[in-house]
Amino acid sequence: MEKLLRDNIRVLEPYSSARDDFSGTAAVFLDANENFQNMISFDRINRYPDPRSLEVKKAFAKAYGVDVKNLTIGNGSDELIDILYRMFCECKRDSVLIMPPTYGEYKVLAAINDVNIISVVQKSDFTLDIESIKRELDEKAPKLMFLCSPNNPTGASIPLSQVKELAQYNKGITVVDEAYIDFSTNESAISLISENERIVVLRTLSKAWGLAGGRIGIAIASEEITSIMYKVKYPYNIPLPSQLCAIKALNSYSKVMEEAKKITIERERVRSALETIDGVKKIFPSDTNFLLVRVKRANEAYDELSKRGIIVRNRSKEVLCASCLRITIGSRAENDLMLSTLKEVLSEL
Repeated sequence: MEKLLRDNIRVLEPYSSARDDFSGTAAVFLDANENFQNMISFDRINRYPDPRSLEVKKAFAKAYGVDVKNLTIGNGSDELIDILYRMFCECKRDSVLIMPPTYGEYKVLAAINDVNIISVVQKSDFTLDIESIKRELDEKAPKLMFLCSPNNPTGASIPLSQVKELAQYNKGITVVDEAYIDFSTNESAISLISENERIVVLRTLSKAWGLAGGRIGIAIASEEITSIMYKVKYPYNIPLPSQLCAIKALNSYSKVMEEAKKITIERERVRSALETIDGVKKIFPSDTNFLLVRVKRANEAYDELSKRGIIVRNRSKEVLCASCLRITIGSRAENDLMLSTLKEVLSEL
């Protein structure tokens, strides 16, 4: 692991607050120059939040059967991805490997951190080109490899056997982004971490958990990687209200999973309805809370839907996604309105 880290990160001394060093129960906090007065009626909002997000970690660990010592809580998964770039990638020298079409933030954060992008385009059926990926791993030796499963925007999952194969082959860090896995019946890559310390699994509370406004991302990794991520992350990175919301949600695991299942059932109802609409050319399989749909004249359809108050995502500019819209599964009423409006729009084009 040491040889993969940037030189300055290897010797980094993390920012440390008194609350990092303190593990007991205190009656008086006079360490952080806070205002002792609570100016609005929100308990403890005048105090800095727990820099470790320990109660969030405990709740997540209980929900998913993992160990607290393997968890890092980020301000959304994007912060965690950025931390990994800053940990492992030297500007202008190192590279990362992605498999488009995939989550766009990998490329954005590579540009921000001045890191080279290596792209291996997926096959036309949205499966991975394993041999081409291995060839790039051999020739370019990227520091990070991103596997998004289930994938955004395609909705397709990567078989765990392929994740394991590629992670073992990769000499760098393999990041498995499982933002949508709570909508899937596939096994998580978390099970691989104990046998491969170079795997980092990302989760979020923004999708199935319904906390997009709370910005809670979770990294599951080896103790060594976790300890370094803690050094690099910003202090007090998760606001108190977000921590409280996350704890409350995570303590309702069974209920949330039931609701996620209902969304997948509604997804299949929407799929069936889309199949009856003239102008819908293809609906791709999905293990997520969205459908990638190929329609005629997608750019014009997107514009017309927007004018009529229906906001979907136009993915037509993505490789392999020509004339495709990505449609999130909403409430039954929202979905019915989308379906009727899309039918109307396509009939007019």
